[in-house]
Amino acid sequence: MSGELADSPGGKARHLSLILLLCCTAQFMVILDVSIVNVALPSIRSDLGFSVTGLQWVVNAYAIAFAGFLMLGGRAADLIGQRRTFFAGMLLFALASLAGGLAPGRGLLIGARAAQGLGGAIIAPASLSIITTTFPEGAARNRAVGLWGAMGGAGGAAGALLGGIITQGLTWRWVLLINLPIGLLAAFAATVLVGANPPREEGRRPRSFDLTGALTVTGGLTVLAYGVVGTTTHGWASLPTLLTLALGFALLGVFLLVESRFASAPLIPLRIFASGRLRAANLVVLMLGASAFAMWYFVSLYLQEVLRLTPLGAGLAFMPMALTVFACAGFAGQLTSRFGPGPVLGFGMTLIAAGMVLFARIAVDGGYGSDVIAPGLLVSSGIGFSFVPATIAAVTGVPPHEAGLASGLVNTSRQMGGALGLAILASLASQHSDHLISNDYLAPVAALTDGFHRAFIVGAGFATVGAAIAFALLPGIHSRRGVPGADAGGESAVALAPVE
Repeated sequence: MSGELADSPGGKARHLSLILLLCCTAQFMVILDVSIVNVALPSIRSDLGFSVTGLQWVVNAYAIAFAGFLMLGGRAADLIGQRRTFFAGMLLFALASLAGGLAPGRGLLIGARAAQGLGGAIIAPASLSIITTTFPEGAARNRAVGLWGAMGGAGGAAGALLGGIITQGLTWRWVLLINLPIGLLAAFAATVLVGANPPREEGRRPRSFDLTGALTVTGGLTVLAYGVVGTTTHGWASLPTLLTLALGFALLGVFLLVESRFASAPLIPLRIFASGRLRAANLVVLMLGASAFAMWYFVSLYLQEVLRLTPLGAGLAFMPMALTVFACAGFAGQLTSRFGPGPVLGFGMTLIAAGMVLFARIAVDGGYGSDVIAPGLLVSSGIGFSFVPATIAAVTGVPPHEAGLASGLVNTSRQMGGALGLAILASLASQHSDHLISNDYLAPVAALTDGFHRAFIVGAGFATVGAAIAFALLPGIHSRRGVPGADAGGESAVALAPVE
Protein backbone atom coordinates (compact mmCIF):
# COMPACT_ATOMS: atom_id res chain seq x y z
CA MET A 1 0.00 0.00 0.00
CA SER A 2 2.93 2.34 0.69
CA GLY A 3 4.06 1.81 -2.89
CA GLU A 4 0.64 2.82 -4.23
CA LEU A 5 0.81 6.07 -2.29
CA ALA A 6 4.28 6.82 -3.58
CA ASP A 7 3.41 5.99 -7.23
CA SER A 8 0.21 8.05 -7.49
CA PRO A 9 0.38 11.42 -9.29
CA GLY A 10 2.24 13.80 -7.07
CA GLY A 11 2.14 11.11 -4.42
CA LYS A 12 5.86 10.79 -3.77
CA ALA A 13 6.25 14.14 -2.03
CA ARG A 14 3.04 13.56 -0.05
CA HIS A 15 4.22 10.08 0.90
CA LEU A 16 7.56 11.42 2.18
CA SER A 17 5.79 14.15 4.13
CA LEU A 18 3.49 11.63 5.81
CA ILE A 19 6.42 9.39 6.76
CA LEU A 20 8.23 12.38 8.21
CA LEU A 21 5.11 13.39 10.15
CA LEU A 22 4.81 9.85 11.51
CA CYS A 23 8.45 9.67 12.64
CA CYS A 24 8.39 13.16 14.16
CA THR A 25 5.18 12.36 16.04
CA ALA A 26 6.80 9.21 17.42
CA GLN A 27 9.90 11.09 18.57
CA PHE A 28 7.73 13.81 20.11
CA MET A 29 5.81 11.19 22.13
CA VAL A 30 8.93 9.39 23.36
CA ILE A 31 10.59 12.56 24.65
CA LEU A 32 7.29 14.04 25.87
CA ASP A 33 6.83 11.10 28.23
CA VAL A 34 10.18 11.81 29.88
CA SER A 35 9.02 15.27 30.95
CA ILE A 36 5.22 15.19 31.02
CA VAL A 37 5.04 13.21 34.28
CA ASN A 38 7.16 15.72 36.23
CA VAL A 39 4.31 18.15 36.84
CA ALA A 40 1.97 15.25 37.64
CA LEU A 41 4.27 13.80 40.31
CA PRO A 42 2.64 15.46 43.37
CA SER A 43 -0.82 14.32 42.20
CA ILE A 44 0.46 10.79 41.63
CA ARG A 45 2.08 10.81 45.07
CA SER A 46 -1.06 11.86 46.88
CA ASP A 47 -3.33 9.52 44.90
CA LEU A 48 -1.24 6.34 45.15
CA GLY A 49 0.60 7.01 48.40
CA PHE A 50 4.17 7.20 47.16
CA SER A 51 6.99 8.27 49.46
CA VAL A 52 9.47 10.90 48.23
CA THR A 53 12.01 8.20 47.39
CA GLY A 54 9.41 5.84 45.95
CA LEU A 55 8.07 8.60 43.69
CA GLN A 56 11.34 8.81 41.79
CA TRP A 57 10.64 5.34 40.34
CA VAL A 58 7.85 6.86 38.25
CA VAL A 59 10.64 8.72 36.43
CA ASN A 60 13.43 6.18 36.80
CA ALA A 61 11.51 3.11 35.62
CA TYR A 62 11.12 4.82 32.24
CA ALA A 63 14.67 6.17 32.17
CA ILE A 64 16.39 2.89 33.08
CA ALA A 65 14.42 0.79 30.60
CA PHE A 66 14.98 3.40 27.90
CA ALA A 67 18.72 3.49 28.58
CA GLY A 68 19.17 -0.26 28.89
CA PHE A 69 17.37 -1.17 25.68
CA LEU A 70 18.10 1.84 23.44
CA MET A 71 21.06 0.21 21.68
CA LEU A 72 19.12 -3.04 21.27
CA GLY A 73 16.23 -1.11 19.74
CA GLY A 74 18.54 0.31 17.10
CA ARG A 75 19.85 -3.14 16.27
CA ALA A 76 16.34 -4.58 16.08
CA ALA A 77 15.45 -2.06 13.37
CA ASP A 78 18.40 -3.30 11.31
CA LEU A 79 17.80 -7.02 11.83
CA ILE A 80 14.04 -7.55 11.70
CA GLY A 81 12.99 -4.49 9.72
CA GLN A 82 12.11 -0.91 10.52
CA ARG A 83 8.35 -1.28 9.94
CA ARG A 84 7.99 -4.31 12.19
CA THR A 85 10.19 -2.79 14.89
CA PHE A 86 8.41 0.57 14.82
CA PHE A 87 4.98 -1.13 14.90
CA ALA A 88 5.94 -3.36 17.83
CA GLY A 89 7.49 -0.50 19.80
CA MET A 90 4.53 1.81 19.25
CA LEU A 91 2.02 -0.90 20.17
CA LEU A 92 3.96 -1.69 23.37
CA PHE A 93 4.18 2.02 24.22
CA ALA A 94 0.43 2.52 23.72
CA LEU A 95 -0.61 -0.53 25.75
CA ALA A 96 1.85 0.30 28.53
CA SER A 97 0.39 3.80 28.66
CA LEU A 98 -3.07 2.28 29.05
CA ALA A 99 -1.85 0.03 31.89
CA GLY A 100 -0.18 2.97 33.63
CA GLY A 101 -3.21 5.21 33.27
CA LEU A 102 -5.47 2.58 34.81
CA ALA A 103 -2.96 1.42 37.45
CA PRO A 104 -4.68 0.94 40.83
CA GLY A 105 -1.41 0.89 42.77
CA ARG A 106 2.24 1.83 42.83
CA GLY A 107 3.70 -1.44 41.57
CA LEU A 108 1.63 -1.61 38.39
CA LEU A 109 2.32 2.05 37.59
CA ILE A 110 6.08 1.54 37.92
CA GLY A 111 5.92 -1.62 35.80
CA ALA A 112 3.91 0.20 33.14
CA ARG A 113 6.43 3.04 33.08
CA ALA A 114 9.25 0.50 32.57
CA ALA A 115 7.32 -1.03 29.67
CA GLN A 116 6.84 2.47 28.25
CA GLY A 117 10.59 3.00 28.45
CA LEU A 118 11.19 -0.24 26.57
CA GLY A 119 8.72 0.87 23.92
CA GLY A 120 10.45 4.24 23.65
CA ALA A 121 13.84 2.55 23.30
CA ILE A 122 12.46 0.66 20.31
CA ILE A 123 10.61 3.59 18.73
CA ALA A 124 13.33 6.27 18.85
CA PRO A 125 16.06 4.51 16.81
CA ALA A 126 13.49 2.86 14.50
CA SER A 127 11.94 6.22 13.61
CA LEU A 128 15.35 7.75 12.85
CA SER A 129 16.29 4.68 10.81
CA ILE A 130 13.10 5.02 8.77
CA ILE A 131 13.98 8.63 7.96
CA THR A 132 17.57 7.89 6.96
CA THR A 133 16.56 5.07 4.61
CA THR A 134 13.49 6.82 3.16
CA PHE A 135 14.94 10.23 2.34
CA PRO A 136 17.74 10.52 -0.24
CA GLU A 137 21.15 11.51 1.07
CA GLY A 138 21.78 15.23 0.99
CA ALA A 139 19.73 18.31 1.80
CA ALA A 140 16.38 16.48 1.96
CA ARG A 141 17.64 13.96 4.50
CA ASN A 142 19.43 16.64 6.53
CA ARG A 143 16.24 18.69 6.77
CA ALA A 144 14.23 15.62 7.76
CA VAL A 145 16.70 14.55 10.44
CA GLY A 146 16.92 18.11 11.72
CA LEU A 147 13.13 18.31 12.04
CA TRP A 148 13.09 14.91 13.79
CA GLY A 149 15.58 16.23 16.34
CA ALA A 150 13.69 19.49 16.75
CA MET A 151 10.51 17.56 17.52
CA GLY A 152 12.37 15.79 20.30
CA GLY A 153 13.23 19.19 21.70
CA ALA A 154 9.62 20.32 21.28
CA GLY A 155 8.47 17.26 23.21
CA GLY A 156 10.68 18.18 26.12
CA ALA A 157 9.55 21.80 26.03
CA ALA A 158 5.85 20.95 25.75
CA GLY A 159 5.88 18.25 28.42
CA ALA A 160 5.67 20.55 31.41
CA LEU A 161 2.82 22.65 30.04
CA LEU A 162 0.82 19.72 28.69
CA GLY A 163 1.34 17.82 31.92
CA GLY A 164 -0.02 20.75 33.89
CA ILE A 165 -3.02 21.28 31.62
CA ILE A 166 -3.98 17.59 31.56
CA THR A 167 -3.41 16.99 35.28
CA GLN A 168 -5.46 19.99 36.33
CA GLY A 169 -8.16 19.74 33.67
CA LEU A 170 -8.63 15.97 33.89
CA THR A 171 -6.44 13.84 36.20
CA TRP A 172 -2.82 12.68 36.20
CA ARG A 173 -3.99 9.40 34.64
CA TRP A 174 -4.71 11.15 31.35
CA VAL A 175 -1.05 12.14 31.13
CA LEU A 176 -0.55 8.47 30.23
CA LEU A 177 -3.91 7.58 28.69
CA ILE A 178 -3.57 10.24 26.00
CA ASN A 179 -0.81 8.14 24.44
CA LEU A 180 -3.20 5.26 23.66
CA PRO A 181 -5.14 6.67 20.68
CA ILE A 182 -2.08 8.44 19.28
CA GLY A 183 0.08 5.34 19.62
CA LEU A 184 -2.46 3.01 18.02
CA LEU A 185 -2.99 5.43 15.14
CA ALA A 186 0.78 5.73 14.62
CA ALA A 187 1.22 1.96 14.68
CA PHE A 188 -1.49 1.52 12.04
CA ALA A 189 -0.04 4.37 9.94
CA ALA A 190 3.34 2.60 9.92
CA THR A 191 1.80 -0.47 8.28
CA VAL A 192 0.40 1.75 5.52
CA LEU A 193 3.25 4.20 4.96
CA VAL A 194 6.50 2.39 5.72
CA GLY A 195 7.83 -0.16 3.27
CA ALA A 196 9.40 -3.43 4.37
CA ASN A 197 13.13 -2.81 4.16
CA PRO A 198 15.05 -5.68 2.55
CA PRO A 199 17.72 -7.79 4.28
CA ARG A 200 21.10 -6.20 4.68
CA GLU A 201 22.61 -8.73 2.29
CA GLU A 202 20.90 -10.33 -0.68
CA GLY A 203 18.90 -13.28 0.56
CA ARG A 204 20.45 -13.15 4.02
CA ARG A 205 19.53 -11.41 7.23
CA PRO A 206 21.62 -11.95 10.35
CA ARG A 207 19.60 -12.71 13.47
CA SER A 208 22.06 -11.95 16.24
CA PHE A 209 20.62 -10.05 19.20
CA ASP A 210 22.59 -9.23 22.33
CA LEU A 211 19.55 -9.68 24.56
CA THR A 212 21.76 -10.92 27.41
CA GLY A 213 23.70 -7.68 27.30
CA ALA A 214 20.54 -5.57 27.37
CA LEU A 215 19.06 -7.53 30.28
CA THR A 216 22.23 -7.48 32.40
CA VAL A 217 22.90 -3.76 31.97
CA THR A 218 19.24 -2.90 32.65
CA GLY A 219 19.11 -5.25 35.62
CA GLY A 220 22.36 -3.88 37.02
CA LEU A 221 21.14 -0.28 36.81
CA THR A 222 17.80 -1.18 38.36
CA VAL A 223 19.38 -3.06 41.27
CA LEU A 224 21.88 -0.24 41.90
CA ALA A 225 19.09 2.34 41.94
CA TYR A 226 17.03 0.11 44.25
CA GLY A 227 20.02 -0.26 46.58
CA VAL A 228 20.53 3.50 46.72
CA VAL A 229 16.84 4.12 47.40
CA GLY A 230 16.93 1.47 50.14
CA THR A 231 19.46 3.50 52.10
CA THR A 232 16.58 5.63 53.41
CA THR A 233 15.44 2.56 55.37
CA HIS A 234 18.61 0.58 56.01
CA GLY A 235 21.46 3.11 55.84
CA TRP A 236 24.49 3.10 53.53
CA ALA A 237 26.60 0.72 55.63
CA SER A 238 23.88 -1.86 56.35
CA LEU A 239 24.12 -5.43 55.08
CA PRO A 240 20.98 -5.22 52.87
CA THR A 241 22.32 -2.09 51.17
CA LEU A 242 25.80 -3.52 50.64
CA LEU A 243 24.46 -6.80 49.27
CA THR A 244 22.07 -5.02 46.91
CA LEU A 245 24.77 -2.69 45.61
CA ALA A 246 27.17 -5.63 45.23
CA LEU A 247 24.56 -7.48 43.16
CA GLY A 248 24.07 -4.42 40.96
CA PHE A 249 27.79 -4.07 40.30
CA ALA A 250 28.04 -7.82 39.69
CA LEU A 251 25.35 -7.62 37.01
CA LEU A 252 27.20 -4.74 35.34
CA GLY A 253 30.36 -6.86 35.52
CA VAL A 254 28.51 -9.69 33.76
CA PHE A 255 27.43 -7.18 31.13
CA LEU A 256 31.05 -6.20 30.47
CA LEU A 257 32.06 -9.86 30.31
CA VAL A 258 29.28 -10.65 27.83
CA GLU A 259 30.20 -7.67 25.65
CA SER A 260 33.92 -8.49 25.62
CA ARG A 261 33.88 -12.29 25.39
CA PHE A 262 30.60 -13.93 24.48
CA ALA A 263 28.33 -11.67 22.40
CA SER A 264 28.67 -12.35 18.67
CA ALA A 265 27.16 -8.92 17.97
CA PRO A 266 27.77 -6.88 21.15
CA LEU A 267 25.24 -4.29 22.20
CA ILE A 268 28.12 -1.91 22.89
CA PRO A 269 31.41 -3.11 21.32
CA LEU A 270 33.97 -2.24 23.99
CA ARG A 271 36.57 -1.40 21.35
CA ILE A 272 34.76 1.89 20.83
CA PHE A 273 36.05 3.03 24.23
CA ALA A 274 39.58 3.07 22.80
CA SER A 275 38.80 6.71 22.02
CA GLY A 276 39.78 8.78 25.04
CA ARG A 277 37.53 11.60 23.90
CA LEU A 278 34.53 9.29 23.72
CA ARG A 279 35.25 8.02 27.24
CA ALA A 280 35.53 11.57 28.55
CA ALA A 281 32.39 12.73 26.72
CA ASN A 282 30.34 9.89 28.17
CA LEU A 283 31.63 10.59 31.68
CA VAL A 284 30.55 14.21 31.30
CA VAL A 285 27.14 13.12 30.01
CA LEU A 286 26.74 10.81 33.01
CA MET A 287 27.31 13.84 35.25
CA LEU A 288 24.97 15.92 33.09
CA GLY A 289 22.16 13.41 33.54
CA ALA A 290 22.86 13.02 37.27
CA SER A 291 22.46 16.76 37.82
CA ALA A 292 19.91 17.82 35.17
CA PHE A 293 17.28 15.17 35.91
CA ALA A 294 17.18 16.39 39.49
CA MET A 295 16.27 19.95 38.55
CA TRP A 296 12.97 19.01 36.88
CA TYR A 297 12.08 16.51 39.61
CA PHE A 298 12.78 18.57 42.73
CA VAL A 299 11.62 21.90 41.33
CA SER A 300 8.28 20.33 40.39
CA LEU A 301 7.83 19.14 43.98
CA TYR A 302 8.93 22.51 45.37
CA LEU A 303 6.53 24.48 43.15
CA GLN A 304 3.50 22.39 44.10
CA GLU A 305 4.18 21.09 47.61
CA VAL A 306 5.94 24.14 49.06
CA LEU A 307 4.82 27.13 46.96
CA ARG A 308 1.38 25.51 46.45
CA LEU A 309 1.11 26.20 42.73
CA THR A 310 -1.53 24.29 40.79
CA PRO A 311 -0.35 21.72 38.22
CA LEU A 312 -1.14 24.21 35.45
CA GLY A 313 0.77 26.92 37.31
CA ALA A 314 3.76 24.62 37.66
CA GLY A 315 3.59 23.76 33.96
CA LEU A 316 3.61 27.44 33.03
CA ALA A 317 6.46 28.04 35.48
CA PHE A 318 8.58 25.46 33.64
CA MET A 319 7.97 26.88 30.17
CA PRO A 320 10.71 29.57 30.22
CA MET A 321 13.22 26.91 31.29
CA ALA A 322 12.20 24.39 28.64
CA LEU A 323 12.26 27.04 25.89
CA THR A 324 15.69 28.19 27.10
CA VAL A 325 17.03 24.64 26.70
CA PHE A 326 15.69 24.52 23.17
CA ALA A 327 17.06 27.95 22.20
CA CYS A 328 20.52 27.37 23.66
CA ALA A 329 20.78 23.93 22.02
CA GLY A 330 20.32 25.61 18.65
CA PHE A 331 23.01 28.19 19.40
CA ALA A 332 25.44 25.64 20.85
CA GLY A 333 26.28 24.21 17.42
CA GLN A 334 27.66 27.57 16.29
CA LEU A 335 29.70 27.98 19.46
CA THR A 336 31.10 24.46 19.10
CA SER A 337 32.18 25.23 15.54
CA ARG A 338 34.02 28.30 16.79
CA PHE A 339 35.54 27.15 20.07
CA GLY A 340 35.47 23.34 19.95
CA PRO A 341 33.33 20.98 22.05
CA GLY A 342 35.43 20.98 25.23
CA PRO A 343 35.10 24.66 26.21
CA VAL A 344 31.41 24.84 25.25
CA LEU A 345 30.54 21.67 27.15
CA GLY A 346 32.59 22.81 30.15
CA PHE A 347 30.82 26.18 30.08
CA GLY A 348 27.42 24.48 29.95
CA MET A 349 28.24 22.22 32.90
CA THR A 350 29.51 25.23 34.85
CA LEU A 351 26.18 27.01 34.31
CA ILE A 352 24.35 23.92 35.60
CA ALA A 353 26.55 23.83 38.71
CA ALA A 354 25.97 27.53 39.38
CA GLY A 355 22.22 27.19 38.95
CA MET A 356 22.07 24.17 41.27
CA VAL A 357 23.95 26.11 43.95
CA LEU A 358 21.41 28.92 43.66
CA PHE A 359 18.58 26.39 43.89
CA ALA A 360 20.04 25.29 47.23
CA ARG A 361 18.85 28.66 48.60
CA ILE A 362 15.12 28.06 48.00
CA ALA A 363 13.01 29.00 50.99
CA VAL A 364 9.79 27.75 52.55
CA ASP A 365 8.33 31.25 52.23
CA GLY A 366 9.99 31.89 48.86
CA GLY A 367 8.42 32.65 45.51
CA TYR A 368 8.78 31.82 41.85
CA GLY A 369 10.41 35.14 40.96
CA SER A 370 12.76 35.22 43.93
CA ASP A 371 13.75 31.54 44.22
CA VAL A 372 13.10 29.66 40.98
CA ILE A 373 13.36 31.62 37.75
CA ALA A 374 17.01 32.77 37.94
CA PRO A 375 18.57 29.42 38.90
CA GLY A 376 16.12 27.65 36.58
CA LEU A 377 17.28 29.69 33.59
CA LEU A 378 20.93 29.10 34.52
CA VAL A 379 20.50 25.33 34.68
CA SER A 380 18.39 25.30 31.51
CA SER A 381 20.99 27.33 29.62
CA GLY A 382 23.65 24.89 30.78
CA ILE A 383 21.61 21.90 29.60
CA GLY A 384 21.13 23.51 26.19
CA PHE A 385 24.82 24.32 25.83
CA SER A 386 25.84 20.79 26.85
CA PHE A 387 23.90 18.37 24.63
CA VAL A 388 25.34 19.34 21.24
CA PRO A 389 29.06 19.57 22.13
CA ALA A 390 28.79 16.33 24.13
CA THR A 391 27.51 14.46 21.09
CA ILE A 392 30.09 16.07 18.80
CA ALA A 393 32.90 15.22 21.22
CA ALA A 394 31.66 11.63 21.46
CA VAL A 395 31.97 11.03 17.71
CA THR A 396 35.38 12.71 17.46
CA GLY A 397 37.91 10.20 16.17
CA VAL A 398 35.29 7.45 15.81
CA PRO A 399 35.14 5.73 12.37
CA PRO A 400 32.23 7.06 10.30
CA HIS A 401 30.46 3.68 10.27
CA GLU A 402 30.36 3.77 14.11
CA ALA A 403 29.21 7.38 14.50
CA GLY A 404 25.62 6.25 15.08
CA LEU A 405 26.78 3.83 17.77
CA ALA A 406 28.78 6.58 19.49
CA SER A 407 25.86 9.02 19.37
CA GLY A 408 23.46 6.39 20.71
CA LEU A 409 25.89 5.64 23.51
CA VAL A 410 25.79 9.30 24.58
CA ASN A 411 22.00 9.17 24.91
CA THR A 412 22.29 5.90 26.86
CA SER A 413 24.85 7.44 29.23
CA ARG A 414 22.61 10.45 29.80
CA GLN A 415 19.67 8.28 30.79
CA MET A 416 21.86 6.06 33.00
CA GLY A 417 23.36 9.06 34.75
CA GLY A 418 19.92 10.58 35.23
CA ALA A 419 18.46 7.42 36.73
CA LEU A 420 21.31 6.78 39.18
CA GLY A 421 21.77 10.46 39.99
CA LEU A 422 18.09 10.94 40.77
CA ALA A 423 18.11 7.82 42.98
CA ILE A 424 21.08 9.19 44.94
CA LEU A 425 19.72 12.73 45.28
CA ALA A 426 16.18 11.65 46.18
CA SER A 427 17.55 9.32 48.86
CA LEU A 428 19.82 11.99 50.32
CA ALA A 429 16.99 14.51 50.37
CA SER A 430 14.59 12.09 52.04
CA GLN A 431 17.11 10.99 54.65
CA HIS A 432 17.89 14.59 55.57
CA SER A 433 14.22 15.55 55.77
CA ASP A 434 13.38 12.54 57.94
CA HIS A 435 16.28 13.37 60.25
CA LEU A 436 15.11 16.96 60.68
CA ILE A 437 11.55 15.88 61.44
CA SER A 438 12.58 13.15 63.91
CA ASN A 439 15.42 14.90 65.73
CA ASP A 440 14.89 18.63 65.29
CA TYR A 441 11.07 18.49 65.19
CA LEU A 442 11.05 20.65 62.10
CA ALA A 443 7.74 21.14 60.30
CA PRO A 444 7.37 18.69 57.40
CA VAL A 445 7.30 21.37 54.70
CA ALA A 446 10.43 23.04 56.13
CA ALA A 447 12.18 19.69 56.42
CA LEU A 448 11.20 18.84 52.84
CA THR A 449 12.70 22.11 51.61
CA ASP A 450 15.92 21.53 53.55
CA GLY A 451 16.13 18.08 52.01
CA PHE A 452 15.93 19.69 48.59
CA HIS A 453 18.85 21.93 49.59
CA ARG A 454 21.07 18.90 50.13
CA ALA A 455 20.02 17.34 46.83
CA PHE A 456 20.80 20.53 44.89
CA ILE A 457 24.23 20.88 46.49
CA VAL A 458 25.20 17.31 45.62
CA GLY A 459 23.77 17.81 42.13
CA ALA A 460 25.98 20.89 41.78
CA GLY A 461 28.91 18.66 42.73
CA PHE A 462 28.06 16.24 39.91
CA ALA A 463 27.94 19.12 37.42
CA THR A 464 31.25 20.52 38.70
CA VAL A 465 32.97 17.16 38.14
CA GLY A 466 31.53 17.10 34.61
CA ALA A 467 32.80 20.61 33.90
CA ALA A 468 36.28 19.71 35.13
CA ILE A 469 36.41 16.63 32.87
CA ALA A 470 35.20 18.64 29.87
CA PHE A 471 37.77 21.41 30.30
CA ALA A 472 40.62 18.99 30.99
CA LEU A 473 40.03 16.12 28.58
CA LEU A 474 37.92 17.30 25.64
CA PRO A 475 39.20 19.21 22.61
CA GLY A 476 39.03 22.93 22.05
CA ILE A 477 39.49 25.03 18.95
CA HIS A 478 42.89 23.51 18.22
CA SER A 479 41.20 20.18 17.52
CA ARG A 480 38.35 21.54 15.45
CA ARG A 481 39.38 19.73 12.26
CA GLY A 482 38.98 16.44 14.05
CA VAL A 483 35.45 17.20 15.15
CA PRO A 484 32.86 15.70 12.80
CA GLY A 485 30.05 18.12 12.05
CA ALA A 486 31.89 21.15 13.48
CA ASP A 487 31.80 23.02 10.22
CA ALA A 488 28.12 22.29 9.87
CA GLY A 489 27.29 23.87 13.16
CA GLY A 490 26.67 20.58 14.86
CA GLU A 491 23.38 19.95 13.10
CA SER A 492 23.71 16.19 13.26
CA ALA A 493 24.35 16.35 16.95
CA VAL A 494 21.30 18.48 17.56
CA ALA A 495 19.16 15.78 16.02
CA LEU A 496 20.51 13.21 18.42
CA ALA A 497 20.27 15.31 21.57
CA PRO A 498 16.65 15.80 22.61
CA VAL A 499 15.67 18.10 25.41
CA GLU A 500 14.75 16.58 28.76
